[in-house]
Amino acid sequence: MTDRLKLVTWNINSVRLRMPIVEQLIEEIAPDVICLQETKCPDANFPENAFRKAGFEHMAINGQKGYHGVATLSKLPLSNVEKRGFCDMGDSRHVAADVPFNGASLRVHNFYVPAGGDEPDRTINPKFGHKLDFMAEMQGWLTGAETAKPAVLVGDLNVAPFEHDVWSHKKLLKVVSHTPVEIELLEEVRKAGDWLDAMRQFTPLEEKLYTWWSYRAKDWSLADKGRRLDHVWVSSPLAPHIKSTSVLRDARGWEKPSDHAPVIAEFSV
Repeated sequence: MTDRLKLVTWNINSVRLRMPIVEQLIEEIAPDVICLQETKCPDANFPENAFRKAGFEHMAINGQKGYHGVATLSKLPLSNVEKRGFCDMGDSRHVAADVPFNGASLRVHNFYVPAGGDEPDRTINPKFGHKLDFMAEMQGWLTGAETAKPAVLVGDLNVAPFEHDVWSHKKLLKVVSHTPVEIELLEEVRKAGDWLDAMRQFTPLEEKLYTWWSYRAKDWSLADKGRRLDHVWVSSPLAPHIKSTSVLRDARGWEKPSDHAPVIAEFSV
C-alpha cells in the first residue's frame, strides 16, 4: 500500500553512536521512511545491517568521515537517488530519492544546512558566509520542475525562523540561527519553490515549537531553551496529503540522546 506514509526526520548526531535510540524510535513510532542528518559516518561504515534487520532494506546514503552526512532509509523501494553538492565544499549535506506514494512517487529531499559558526558576520566568520551561500544555492535550485511534483523537503535547516521557534526572540536576534538575514534568506528559499511549512500548519505561530535543546543545559527540559531547527516542507501538489506533524520531544531525554528531537510527518491520500 502506498496511500499512507509516515516519515521521520532526525539530526542524529552520529548514527553509529546512537543506533540504539534509532532502533527505539523504529519500535515506538514504526515509520516507513527515516531521514537522518549529521550521521558522521562514511558510506562504507554505515550500519546497514542494523537497518535491514529493522526492516529498512532501501537506503540512500551520503556520508563522510567524522562530519555532516545524510541518509534516507526506507521500507519502500527508493529510486532516482541524487546527491547534490553545494558551494564546491565537498560536504555531504544532501540526498534525494523517490518513494512510492499515491500510485506514483514522492520526491524526498533530505538536507543538513551548515550551522554557520558563532559570529553572524561573514566578513569575520567564513562559516556564516558558507551558510548563506548554501541557502542561496538552495533558493536557485528548489523551484520549477523540482517543486511542480509531489515533494517533501526535510532536515536540519539550522534556522529557527519565527518568534516562537526560539525560547527568546529578543535575546536570540543576534545569535546564529535566528538572525534577520538568515530568517529572510530561508523565507526566500521557501517562497521560491512555493513550499509549505508543514509544521506551522499544525502548530499555530503563537505557540512555542522546538526541535533542539542544547547539551549545555543542566536540565534541558526544565530550562526549555529550545529552537526549531528541523523542518518539514511540502510542495503544492503534496500539500493536500500532509495530515499531521509532531515533535517526539521525549526522545531528547532518551539514553545518550541527540540534542535534536525527531520530527514525524504523516501523509495519506
